[in-house]
Amino acid sequence: MATTTTAPSTDAPGSSSGGVPAAGPKGSSLPTARYTLAQMRRSAGRLTAAGIAILIGTAFVAVTLLAGNVITRATYDTIAARYADADVLVTTSGTDWRQDVEAIRGTDGVAAADAVRSAYLNLGDGSVFAYAEGIARPQDSRLMALDLTAGKWPSERGEIAVPDGLAERLHVGIGDETQVYRWVTTDPETGDGEEVTEDVRVVGITQDPYNAYASSGGAVVATPADIDEWADDPVPGGTFEIAALLEPSALSGGEPTPAVRDALDAAVVSGGKHSVKTVDEHAQQVSAERTGGEDLVFLVFVLTFAAVALLVAGLVIANTFQVLVAQRTRTLALLRCVGAGRGQLYRSVLLEAAVLGVLASLGGVLLGVLLAQTALFVAPRFDLGVPLPAAVSITPQVVLIPLAVGTVVTVVAALAPARNATRVAPLAALRPAETLSVRRGAGRVRAVLSALATIGGFALVGLGVYFGTTGEVQLGLAATVLGGAVSLVGVIVGTVFWLPKVAAFLGALVSRTGPASRLAAANTLRNPRRTSATATALLIGVTLIMTMTTGAAAARETADDTLDETFPVDIMVMPGAGEVPPSAAGTVDGVDGVTDVAEVYAADAELPGGEYLYLQGADLEDLRATVHDEHALDNLAPGTILLTQDDMENLGVAAGDTLEVTGTGSAVPLTVAETSNMGLSDVVTLTDLRKVDPEATFAAVWAALDPAADPATLLADVQDAMSDQGVFVTGPAAQRAQFEQVINVMLGIVVGLLAVAVVIAVIGVANTLSLSVIERRRESATLRAIGLSKSQLRGMLAVEGMLIAGVGAVLGIALGLLYGWTGALTALSVMGDVTLAVPWLDLGVVLVVAVVAGLIASVAPARSALQASPVEALAAE
Repeated sequence: MATTTTAPSTDAPGSSSGGVPAAGPKGSSLPTARYTLAQMRRSAGRLTAAGIAILIGTAFVAVTLLAGNVITRATYDTIAARYADADVLVTTSGTDWRQDVEAIRGTDGVAAADAVRSAYLNLGDGSVFAYAEGIARPQDSRLMALDLTAGKWPSERGEIAVPDGLAERLHVGIGDETQVYRWVTTDPETGDGEEVTEDVRVVGITQDPYNAYASSGGAVVATPADIDEWADDPVPGGTFEIAALLEPSALSGGEPTPAVRDALDAAVVSGGKHSVKTVDEHAQQVSAERTGGEDLVFLVFVLTFAAVALLVAGLVIANTFQVLVAQRTRTLALLRCVGAGRGQLYRSVLLEAAVLGVLASLGGVLLGVLLAQTALFVAPRFDLGVPLPAAVSITPQVVLIPLAVGTVVTVVAALAPARNATRVAPLAALRPAETLSVRRGAGRVRAVLSALATIGGFALVGLGVYFGTTGEVQLGLAATVLGGAVSLVGVIVGTVFWLPKVAAFLGALVSRTGPASRLAAANTLRNPRRTSATATALLIGVTLIMTMTTGAAAARETADDTLDETFPVDIMVMPGAGEVPPSAAGTVDGVDGVTDVAEVYAADAELPGGEYLYLQGADLEDLRATVHDEHALDNLAPGTILLTQDDMENLGVAAGDTLEVTGTGSAVPLTVAETSNMGLSDVVTLTDLRKVDPEATFAAVWAALDPAADPATLLADVQDAMSDQGVFVTGPAAQRAQFEQVINVMLGIVVGLLAVAVVIAVIGVANTLSLSVIERRRESATLRAIGLSKSQLRGMLAVEGMLIAGVGAVLGIALGLLYGWTGALTALSVMGDVTLAVPWLDLGVVLVVAVVAGLIASVAPARSALQASPVEALAAE
């Protein structure tokens, strides 16, 4: 009988395979776990970059989940801030809420209860006015959301405590008197009434630590009797809130006990619908209502960028394992020779990926928790005005979701390399150890799928733009986003066909600078799959960044044009509580930062058909100096009237027609001139206005501001200068600046999130160069032996890294511009004509950063390539 001998299951130090654990004959068991761990130890340096990529991606997911928890908690606390320490809210639509308050106060387990009542007040002294919400002082101070910083709380009728900001605007302090202006209806049927003025005395100054009343301009505290008098009477069917503070014995785990809930529910005696909710439950309901029932909008938004980061990390990992398998071709072939099965090799590669994924994901969770906790520690220094928890809440989801996602992404990325490992033939062990040719065909199926996805995706994008420009914005956005995603996938899948050609073109441009550059250009073509995978990782990040910056630039330009059409000037002074005095122009012109002013007069006029116009007129030169939309005034001249297309249609006239305009003066024929600026409709020259009505009234002041000044500050300065005139001062320039600030903040957040993907992609570039150095160890040694200097070898790798990064950046910029423009056309067409713009500064920054990143990524690989002497490298197999 034949006998079978099994080789010892030990490593073979010094073997050409680098230590292959022996296995039995075909079909015997390979010590997969031990072999895998040994290979990971040997490849620790090569796996580090892939591990960092997945670590950053999972840290992103963990931070996103933690941020979602913090934002949700902060949102709830902000909504609940006006209820102070209340535990429960009882809402009732009964006929007598006062009766319900007394009944709830008498319920066992209730420490204090008060109705949440308010009245909107107009305070002032006849020259300065301010609006605020008036609230009643509760019986128990624990139900007061405001902090008293000076003076005392109101205790008698006619006493109020005002916020510090409101006191500053009204120029009042403790002991000063001011007035409350309110409208008292005398005839409910007709709505007739009269304005009543009541003197009040300031007895306290307050602060709103959590901005509980920021939306109403602050809260003025008064006695309950005053608030009852100043507030509107309860409307039948209306809902009123009663805040209740419970005794500790009535709470279980921070929640009211079921018995207390039932007792509060039974305490409502006024009839109507009523409910008992905790303050948190109420905050959750209000938050859901504000977001249309979607309470996770921010979380989903940011998780989208986390998914992008993980996608890029997956590309880096797949590339890493692909090259690792190629490097281990001889080892894998020897294992097959000594009996290892394909399944064993497949499981070994996947086990390696799983171990890497688990370890890197755990590190990502720890990093994410550390970053989130650091943010909570730093945030209070910026006085955000919202309550933030002192520590992050580490829920099972925060740990398990990033761990699972990171591990799954790593394992999925290793599936294709693992499959390639099973295809290594045993005879490959007898071949030279050099890397096999990588110029393999990419496959016709891949080419067809790529073409279909790219063409179909861009067709969907075009359809989305069509829907957006025809008013179907939601449908257009859905088609544009879907088409963009499909086309981007098609582009990514097809990069292996055309991206190396782009690299060859760019390489040809730099190859004339010397032999190192020519070698670098050739190296990018030696392995098109690896070059494509690495450049694609950077391409995704750059594409998304440029999409957002291009869309933001278009939004900014379009918003400017729209604001110019709606508000043709920076600041307008118009009638408010009183008429605009003739001295207003000089007052506004005297404010530092105001460059030009125009005195605007107005008069009523009648047309032959019985229609009426409210004409505005000003000196033509003053108009040209203050109006931003210069082309809107091109057609304005003596004897003309500016009308928009809509106004012309309403009057049944067209550009060039003559209107006979009659006022208190003579009838004046005016030729219709079209303007696209709705803020300039019905505008004529001051000379023509005087002909229509010699007594035309002084109606407004238009002002232009210094472009270098802060429009919000200048608006406040003009408002202060006109505060004693009872006029209304509005600043379209401040609205424009506020809009731009919102755009810039959102853009900064989005770009910051997408920058994570770019960082991971740069790690991929460094990883590719490192692996390329290891693969070309003998080649580099040969080059050194025939005269290539260290600086030339270092330059070759630097050029190679910059080429890979540059290709990804250039293609990403091109795609980003295309996606940004189409997205802007789809989403912004509802605002009018969309102005497409190229964010040249952002484009240049992205390109420079990408190329510099490629240069930096070559530093570590170059150091590795120069460590060994040419003789040692040539001697190694």
